Amino acid sequence: MAFTQVMSQLTEEELAKIAQNPLANIISVPFQNNTNFGIGPFDRTQNTLNIQPVIPLAEGKFIIRAILPIINQPNILSETGNYNGIGDISLSAFYTNNKGKINWGAGPIINLPTAGENLGIKEWGVGPSIVGVIKPGSWVIGVLINNVWSLESDLSAFTFQPFINFNLPNGYYLSTSPKVTANWQADSGNKWTIPIGLAFGKLIKPKGFLPFNIQGGAYYNLEKPEFTGAEWQLRVAITALIPKAIF
Repeated sequence: MAFTQVMSQLTEEELAKIAQNPLANIISVPFQNNTNFGIGPFDRTQNTLNIQPVIPLAEGKFIIRAILPIINQPNILSETGNYNGIGDISLSAFYTNNKGKINWGAGPIINLPTAGENLGIKEWGVGPSIVGVIKPGSWVIGVLINNVWSLESDLSAFTFQPFINFNLPNGYYLSTSPKVTANWQADSGNKWTIPIGLAFGKLIKPKGFLPFNIQGGAYYNLEKPEFTGAEWQLRVAITALIPKAIF
């Protein structure tokens, strides 16, 4: 069956809920741009474009997720100067269970030391990663949790990312997905980044083309590292949905 036929059978609302579910049995390729403002004593701006392909295997029983960050990192101790390039690539593999009211996935997460100068830790790392999703009515609600330990030093990083989506008619939706992180080796005042914010999005279904999801939002950091943390973040994302029938 051609991909236009596959997608024509789903409404914009149904496709929006699929796009919001990290355990959905569909290939998706998000491009998420995060612009972070107010970093360091000179209020520098940092930008990260995350390319995040998600590929289900074995009828959705396994899901591979990669994050490739392309970073523009300012020298926070100066009014000028930037570092540009690729950060450390993150690779996750989930075994999933999509039966019942609660969908979940669990597996390893690996940090690949691909970062350029001052763009990442450049160390091999590994740890556990879990995700859970519920979809009551117009809602898609879940959480992603992982912790990565370096295999080359005592560095350790934690991520807790809840996501809450409320779907409106015609593919529109409201969303929040704050990414809470902790650097366990930092002192107590510089350990946590805790944002709060809101986003607005829409699933677009052009006739004869792949559907895609667009979203924009802003997040303010309630807690952040004193010198390296941003005051707030502007997040813009576009996600292509690719039905497996194409292949």
